[in-house]
Amino acid sequence: MDLHKFYRLSSAQIITLGFAGVILLGGIILWLPVCAAQGEQTSFIDALFTAATSVCVTGLVTVTTAVHWSLLGKCVILLLIQLGGLGVIAVSMSFFLLIGRRITLKGRRLIQEAYNLDTLSGMADVVRKIVACTLAAETLGAVCYAFAFVPRFGWREGVWQSVFTSVSAFCNAGIDVLGEASLAPYVGDPLINLTTMALIVSGGLGFLVWWDLYRVAKGRLGWRKLKVHSKLVITMTALLVLGGGLLFLLFEYKDPGTLGALPLGDKIQAALFQSVTTRTAGFFSIDQSRFGDASMVLTLFLMFTGGSPMGTAGGVKTTTLAILTLTVGAYLKGKSDTEVFDRKIREQNIRTAIVVMVLGFIALLVSSVALSLTMDASFIDLIFEVTSALGTAGLSRGITGDLTLFGKVIIILDMYLGRIGPITLATAIVIRTRNAERNVHLAEENILIG
Repeated sequence: MDLHKFYRLSSAQIITLGFAGVILLGGIILWLPVCAAQGEQTSFIDALFTAATSVCVTGLVTVTTAVHWSLLGKCVILLLIQLGGLGVIAVSMSFFLLIGRRITLKGRRLIQEAYNLDTLSGMADVVRKIVACTLAAETLGAVCYAFAFVPRFGWREGVWQSVFTSVSAFCNAGIDVLGEASLAPYVGDPLINLTTMALIVSGGLGFLVWWDLYRVAKGRLGWRKLKVHSKLVITMTALLVLGGGLLFLLFEYKDPGTLGALPLGDKIQAALFQSVTTRTAGFFSIDQSRFGDASMVLTLFLMFTGGSPMGTAGGVKTTTLAILTLTVGAYLKGKSDTEVFDRKIREQNIRTAIVVMVLGFIALLVSSVALSLTMDASFIDLIFEVTSALGTAGLSRGITGDLTLFGKVIIILDMYLGRIGPITLATAIVIRTRNAERNVHLAEENILIG
């Protein structure tokens, strides 16, 4: 493909190809023997799987990160996580700014559509803010982790563990170098739990919300002056985190395999942690295979929902769920408009939410059936694995390491779709809607529903 043809690609195509290219390059690098620990060998599919789960900030792994990879391999994984969390477009534009190059109109449109912004102005400032906010949050998180990890592992290993875990948590990747138990040994540690949850939530809220909160706090303006998007994201995040935590606590309170054996304070921490990490983070403090059916259904719902737009989390997004819920509520009340916080939601946003949700369910159904044809496992475990991949959640009930070759390919595609789907799909729909011919209206016809 020559440069002229590449330049004519749509923004959605460039974003899609960008993520795919980074995954492939990362897979090739991780495939090199130097990236594996001494005595370990890496198949290309496992290297590609690891690159995909890193760039797509998912957290599902077919080999144990802490023992399989060399220091170089772990550094490559950390870099891929950072690239995936920031976004390939933001990283690329940051490089151009660093060497003194101006962002072209094509580049501005890429940033606008990658982060679903309303304007083309100030794109260089947007990129700088994204990188600065990310590095600041990750640095603060690493400092907090260091108070727990340095005394346990020593300065060198403790700082490395702190930095890796902080980057992974803020980017909602869920990959750690602590071992197969992840954060289970710290289930009752307030510092580790609160730091991890704060990083996950802050990364999942989205940069636009944080900038809006800063604007309001700086001007002492109050809740009413926040943008509707920010209000909706904060409200949905609070409902999902607190509501999910309460339900996990009720469902698992007496189960000795999960929360039953823990003191009350640890039970509350573990329940909240489970509610937060299911929103595409991937860390775990309780073995997921031990949760009961009710908790599994709740986990599937939270993983599929994910985080919020312009953040590091995946899923169909909190705003998609909110818009669809509000639309159903408006219909049941007999209202013609979908309203929230004294504002009307655009019809275009409602259509986008419907398409994203429907295609998400179709991908979930098709992938679950396809995976069931390749593996001998319970269907709930297969659905859990696929939902975790599509929602880039990274949690598993222990079957990731047993995936067949075809199964690994399915999960790789699901992780890829889960990472770029909500961005590129919404962008493509918005562009198509804007460019559609608005002067042609066909005759209406009534169809029975329900």
